[in-house]
Amino acid sequence: MHIPDDWSPAATLLRDRIILITGAGNGIGAAVAERCAAHGATIILLDKVVRNLEQVYDRIEAAGAPQAAIYPMDLEGATEKDYFDLAATIEKEFGRLDGLLHNAAMLGALIPVGHFESELWYRILQINLNAPFLLTRACLAPLMQSPDASVVFSSDSVGRKGKAYWGAYGVSKAGCENFMQILADELETNTRIRVNSLDPGPVATAMRNLAYPGENPERLARPDDVVLPYLYLLGPDSAGISGQQFDIQ
Repeated sequence: MHIPDDWSPAATLLRDRIILITGAGNGIGAAVAERCAAHGATIILLDKVVRNLEQVYDRIEAAGAPQAAIYPMDLEGATEKDYFDLAATIEKEFGRLDGLLHNAAMLGALIPVGHFESELWYRILQINLNAPFLLTRACLAPLMQSPDASVVFSSDSVGRKGKAYWGAYGVSKAGCENFMQILADELETNTRIRVNSLDPGPVATAMRNLAYPGENPERLARPDDVVLPYLYLLGPDSAGISGQQFDIQ
């Protein structure tokens, strides 16, 4: 699916909304965080590198947007309790959660399955698949408190059709697609939570450069170029849409 061709975000699209974004320290996560803040949202910035989070926080502050919150967390080493502590903090400080963007991911390496080290496989699955499960489960309570909640998974084409050498990353993204559909089906009745995924396509990020080191990044979309569909899915204009796989037109 695609967002409507003629859609553009209202200036107050996300006013008073509380949105948690993982991988918010750089790349697409940072770009989405800053644009969501510009449209009125209070952003909870989650990443493992505090310095990067502080830079995004400062840019949001300088733009005059609602004050963001920084929540450092290493998804690889986080325990089950860490996720429930985060959810409890959100409920205490904000009372609810209106949006959750699962954007953090680890590529690892592009190598044949026969040469894939088990430790690396476990690390990638922990960050890309187990962490979204643990975070979503913990945040269901504050999401239930929202009158219009949206959960979005950043996806990838290799999670929708497997390709050689993409190993644990491809498997993790495929798992997230299925997890998204399971969640959407479970939450369709008696909740106001919608769940979707979005494949932003090729974007000039550090992860893309790792996967394609010989590629000219000037020929790719920039993180700011792919923000619009995220705004649509996190905002009220996508109400009633759930369980769908979106991509960039």
